[in-house]
Amino acid sequence: MSLSVYSDEHFMRQALLEAQNAFDEGEIPIGAVVVCENKIIAKDHNRVERLNDATAHAEMLAITAAQNHLSSKYLNECTLFVTLEPCSMCAGGLFWTQVGRIVIGALDKERGFSRYNKDIIHPKTELKLGVSAPECEVLIKGFFKRIRKK
Repeated sequence: MSLSVYSDEHFMRQALLEAQNAFDEGEIPIGAVVVCENKIIAKDHNRVERLNDATAHAEMLAITAAQNHLSSKYLNECTLFVTLEPCSMCAGGLFWTQVGRIVIGALDKERGFSRYNKDIIHPKTELKLGVSAPECEVLIKGFFKRIRKK
């Protein structure tokens, strides 16, 4: 029996589905998926407005679910796929979980962690940038264009 190995683009598409859920709910459309051993073990999207919680970012919710799934505070064997570069808060959370790899769709030039502190990511964490970036950018730009018209 052969084991299917999915591409980064495949998992980013799953994160984009989560981002679309956020968009549909009126949340900033960011989606996150945590993968371990080529399987999605956690996924979520921004729920800041719904939960009235400024910390309910897609990444934070997904890493908490992944930690619960694995019964571990560390995610060093996992990859986080996220449609927009994490903010400093989320990057700090990713540091403390020691996530093995982070795959980012679009960069966030205004609020992304790299604008403030590129070293906030754990030194053993591998970063990959720009996976499906155009698709990720279209969703986020469309959201802000829509809310500015109101």
